[in-house]
Formats: sequence, C-alpha cells, structure tokens
Amino acid sequence: MARRKNKKKSYVTQVSIIIFLVFSLVSSLWFSDYDFSSLWEPKQSYSIENIPSYTGEDYITINNNVPFFKESEYSTTSFESYSDLDNLQRCGVAYALVGLETMPSEPRGSIGMIKPTGWHTVKYDFVDGKYLYNRCHLIGYQLTGENANEKNLITGTRYLNIEGMLPFENMVADYVKETDQHVMYRVTPVFEGDNLLAAGVLMEGKSVEDNGEGVLFCVFAYNVQPGVSIDYATGESSADGTIVNDTSAQEETKQFTSTSVQQEETQQSAETQTYVLNTNTHKFHKPGCYSVEKIKPENYAEFTGTREEAIAYGYDPCKNCNP
Repeated sequence: MARRKNKKKSYVTQVSIIIFLVFSLVSSLWFSDYDFSSLWEPKQSYSIENIPSYTGEDYITINNNVPFFKESEYSTTSFESYSDLDNLQRCGVAYALVGLETMPSEPRGSIGMIKPTGWHTVKYDFVDGKYLYNRCHLIGYQLTGENANEKNLITGTRYLNIEGMLPFENMVADYVKETDQHVMYRVTPVFEGDNLLAAGVLMEGKSVEDNGEGVLFCVFAYNVQPGVSIDYATGESSADGTIVNDTSAQEETKQFTSTSVQQEETQQSAETQTYVLNTNTHKFHKPGCYSVEKIKPENYAEFTGTREEAIAYGYDPCKNCNP
C-alpha cells in the first residue's frame, strides 16, 4: 500500500514538472518577442502628413484640441519618459506627469554643450535676441528640471521657443503651482523623412484630477522663423523675408540677406555677468532690479554668463532694468 502511494506521488510530481517545463518554454518563446515597453511608452500620435502648411499662426489646434492620451495612461503618480535618440541622433517623444514634485529645486544649469541635430549658431538682426536657434526643451525646465538631457533638447527657432511652446509650458506650470495637482504632458517632435530639423512639435496637455477642466490642449507649434528660409534637411538658413519697419511714417521694408547677420557683439553682451532669472516668466534681470524682489523663491535662479547666452537659453531681458 505504501509503495502504491509513493508511486502515485512520484507520478504526480513528474507530471507537474513536465507541465512546468512546457509552460516555461512556451512563455519564453512568446514573451521574448513581446515589447512590454508598449504598455507605457508613448508613441508618436501624429505624422507630418496630417499637419497643414504654416500660414502665419504660431500654432494650430489638432484633434479638436483634445490630447491623444488613453484612459489607461492617467495617473497621479509622477513620472518622466524620454525616448532614445534615433539612428540619426534625433529626439523622440518626451512624456511626463507633471506635479510639484517634478519641478526643479535648483538653479538651471548650462546646456551649451549639447548640439541637437540641425544645430547652427547663426544670428539675424531682426530675430528677437539675434540668435535664430535655441536649444528647445521638449519638456520645459520649469516643469521637470531637466538640464543638459540630449533626449529632451531639439534645435528650435526663437519663434518656436517663445511664441509656440512657452505659453503652454507656462500654462501647465501655473496650474500645477496654483492647485498642487497634476498634468499629463507630452511633446512629440515631428520630422519629415530624414530631416535633421523638426518641422514642429505636437504638444498635448490635460489636467488629471479635474479631468481637463484646468488644462486641456492638443496643438502643433511650427518650427519656423518669419523672414528666414530654413533648410530642414540640414538646419542651414538664409534671410529672405520682408521686414516691416513699424517706426517709420511709411511702412518701409527691408530685404535682409546673409550679410545682415550680425558679425560682432557689443561689449555689454559679450561680458560675463551674473543675472537673476525668473523661471516662471522666463525674464532675466540685473541683480539690483526692483522686479527681483517680486520673484517668488521657487521661481528664483541665478545665471552667470553673457547676455546673449541668457537669451539663447530662452530668457528675455527685463524691460525695466534692460540687462
């Protein structure tokens, strides 16, 4: 009787082992080819074919201004995700759940060592701040505190940085600071073919706790600069626009050519100085400016460098102290 029991136990054990081995083999074959990252990594939700040509607007609404987020993506646990560079070293999707906990607690650092695809250091007299290109954060520094992250920096025109992207970054930052709630935020650079310079960025945002009542947008911001012709394959540019002189009694126009690119910096702009930054308004000030006293502690930062570098990093000079 004891032998029969032992044989039965042995048989059950053997069958269990066989089932386990078969299951392990099937699982390894199936799961080895399954991309688990697809469960959480954002995918590019728009292509260049869906984008209308630039007609003078800073940005256009996409999908009736409703983001492409899936219901399964919503959370109140903050995260950040930056796509790996592709085979051309171009940035991909940058994705974050922005909250107070993701915002920077230290002054902004240098990003000048990063050279995104399509980068050229070129200046035109008629461009705000002179420099055509900025190192544009896909997810703004004020939202996640990313400094020299090559996966989060693209070559963007001054126009894209200030007129296209900054208003939405400020919208998200202001909402989070005022409510202590969260915003789903995703920025996708859109490239045509093998171009090194993005045609623009798809920006999506939705406040989580109030289901989009506070923040809701889905827009495409164009990577253009009025008055400048850009070769998106390489990032090279030439001035070809007609610039209207508003101070003239008559609307006098000027044709700018490559010779209009400023060749020399003034002594003031070339000097290395310490400036006070407002990371919320993206203004920079002289340390003694009366506006500095009004900056909230969480928005206060100091920057040591030239005036032109501060502008190239996306900051505008204060109109009161004119640094």
